[in-house]
Amino acid sequence: MRLSTLAVPLLTAAYASAHGYVSQLSIGDTLYQGDRTGQPTDNSVIRDVSSQDPIKGADNPDLNCGNGSPRPAGLNADAKPGDTMSFLWVSADGGNWPHEIGPLITYMASCGDEDCNEFDSTKAKWFKIDQQGQVSDGSNTWVQKETQQRQPAKVTLPNNIAPGNYLVRHEIIALHLGNSMGGAEFYASCSQLKVSGSGTGKPSSDELVSFPGAYRDDDPGIFTPKVFDPGFHYDFPGPKIASFIAEGGGNSDSGSSSGSDDPSPNPTPTSNDPTQTNAPDNDTTTKCNLKKSSKSSSNARRSLNSRRNSLTDDLVTAGSSLNVKFYPKHISRVMRKTVFGGKH
Repeated sequence: MRLSTLAVPLLTAAYASAHGYVSQLSIGDTLYQGDRTGQPTDNSVIRDVSSQDPIKGADNPDLNCGNGSPRPAGLNADAKPGDTMSFLWVSADGGNWPHEIGPLITYMASCGDEDCNEFDSTKAKWFKIDQQGQVSDGSNTWVQKETQQRQPAKVTLPNNIAPGNYLVRHEIIALHLGNSMGGAEFYASCSQLKVSGSGTGKPSSDELVSFPGAYRDDDPGIFTPKVFDPGFHYDFPGPKIASFIAEGGGNSDSGSSSGSDDPSPNPTPTSNDPTQTNAPDNDTTTKCNLKKSSKSSSNARRSLNSRRNSLTDDLVTAGSSLNVKFYPKHISRVMRKTVFGGKH
């Protein structure tokens, strides 16, 4: 149902005093507690932010890892390929996340040879690993609504990602004001990982982006004037999901357009394709094959009759030696009388 012009200001007023941040991150079976906003981050893997307020503007420096260009956290979470990462977003006062319209997008960046608790995130080159939007294309319900119901946002660490030190950036773009230019609200949270394993998956250079820099305020996925229209189709902003992830099993790409290329058309059958035919213009070959088939069938019938007659002769001979009259079923009653005599 489309929101009325009266409902939108009411929603705006309700949201204005309640924004939020990531308070917990679980990886596999391990739970990492985040610090309350503005508190020290020595005992956390989640980089703290200076405020729970939304980030406004696609060129805002705080788009990097959240408000206040947060300093590194003290710990690095151990993770392995295929682990589930669960991000719990809460409101400013620790209650439920207040928004429900807009995508959840996840990026990662290599910290290189440095531990990520010493890495400057403003130098990070990010690649996208996951994006979740509408529950189904054209739906008025978004995956973000589950976050509003205090459900953690779940993302799978790529199955084939190369081991190393990584920042993971989880982002919510709230679009309840996205129908106005510059109205989108960004929320970003960065956590520090140390990934084990023997994977080899890495992004290509053209899949890497910087924050800020990856978005523009007029991108279709950020400026969404028809976001409340029935059947609205959402286009995710930023780069495509890194191609190596699909090769290793893939991550979520739910909802609307992922920005990926259109599927390839059906391939042209090759000469080895059994559906490929190269019939000549006339049917001479077909007629010839029919003739050969008919001749072959005739020969087969003659061979079968010959074997049957031979078997009949053997049975008749055997019956005579035992003084038993044997009358093959395939011989008519008249022929039995003519050949064997007597009453039959």
